[in-house]
Amino acid sequence: MNTVNIIGNIAALLTTISFLPQALKTIKTKNTKGLSLPMYILFISGVFLWIIYGVYSWQIPIIVGNVLTFLLAGVILTYKLLDLNKK
Repeated sequence: MNTVNIIGNIAALLTTISFLPQALKTIKTKNTKGLSLPMYILFISGVFLWIIYGVYSWQIPIIVGNVLTFLLAGVILTYKLLDLNKK
């Protein structure tokens, strides 16, 4: 594995796990009041496009990292949307 691939894998790991604390906190507390809905919609859209880019260019770190990030941020977005429906 070359240096560029190592950097890509580390970047994918760090950006993916950065959403883990927020996802766990949101699942535990079900509190999304401090979270921005437009930010999560834009972020999920961008991550989805990164997945498509990764698939077309066949870059595994981009695909795996963004699929996992999409799932974690998707959980948070789902809770946010459910919270809006309660009001």
